[in-house]
Amino acid sequence: MPLATGVKIDSAAGSFTLHKNPAKSAVFLAGGIGITPFLSIVQQANYDRLPHKLYLFYSNRRPEDAAFLDTLQTLETKNPNFHLICTMTEMSKSNKEWKGETVLIYKELLSRHLAVLQGPIYYIAGPPTMVAAMRQTLIGAGVEVDDIRAEEFAGY
Repeated sequence: MPLATGVKIDSAAGSFTLHKNPAKSAVFLAGGIGITPFLSIVQQANYDRLPHKLYLFYSNRRPEDAAFLDTLQTLETKNPNFHLICTMTEMSKSNKEWKGETVLIYKELLSRHLAVLQGPIYYIAGPPTMVAAMRQTLIGAGVEVDDIRAEEFAGY
């Protein structure tokens, strides 16, 4: 595009924006670079001081692979409504220490951190196989299909 070309930019829209009803918690399920849209949502919620309860389950192989980990940990200290649950699934290949979760995101992990699985709005972003598995896990746990929003990030 040539310099000085005019562009029109609209506000964020679609299913990957935080829902309006603060009575419903938001649960974000991120794999790898799927964290990108959730970082923006969490930062904006913090900036706007939204009352929504936010739970971010973020899965990576190793801490050194986890984009924005420091930023997310800082956000958790600033926003009492934001809960960060990270899991590293290949710590045997890591050069860093990790004291958090080391399992894949699955029903039991969600149940340990959420009072009930039915009711929140779920947002899933990550590799296609992870997104499909999370969707099936949620549906199998009784989550309404209308309460699940997903975006696949392939080829990175």
